[in-house]
This record gives sequence, structure tokens and C-alpha cells, in this order.
Amino acid sequence: MMVVVSTRDFRTNQTKYLNLAKAGEHVVLKSRAGNFRIFPDDGSNTIDAPRDLMKELRNALTEVKEAIAGKRKLQSADSLLDEL
Repeated sequence: MMVVVSTRDFRTNQTKYLNLAKAGEHVVLKSRAGNFRIFPDDGSNTIDAPRDLMKELRNALTEVKEAIAGKRKLQSADSLLDEL
């Protein structure tokens, strides 16, 4: 059985619909933005945290500055390619 619910009804009765999904019912949230299936996460789908690109770039810049100052030795291009 499939339950189709509007966003308004879902907001009002979230617990009800989440419990239906947890019990194995097919719950579909229908909105102007599209239709969305709601289902419990069994833990097999890992969600990666978003990358903080600015932090990664700052760290890379710090490594290069330390290498230029002689405080650090950078990896060779071959070892970097081996990591990939």
C-alpha cells in the first residue's frame, strides 16, 4: 500500500507518517517541488559530511608555505598519484 501525503498534512502529522514509513509502508510526500519517497535509513547508506573546501585550501597553502620555509617536506608527485 502507498500513502501519498501533502506537505501541509505531513508537517501536521510528521510522527504518524514517519512511523508508517518505519513500519514498511510506502510514504510519498507530494509538493510543488516534486514527489519524494520517505523511508527509514537502515544504516547501510552512509552520508558523508560536506567538504569544507576553504579549510582544505588553507591547509594546502600552509603546507606549501612550510615547505618553502624548509619546515616540511612535500610528498613527491609519484606518491601523490599512488594515493589516487
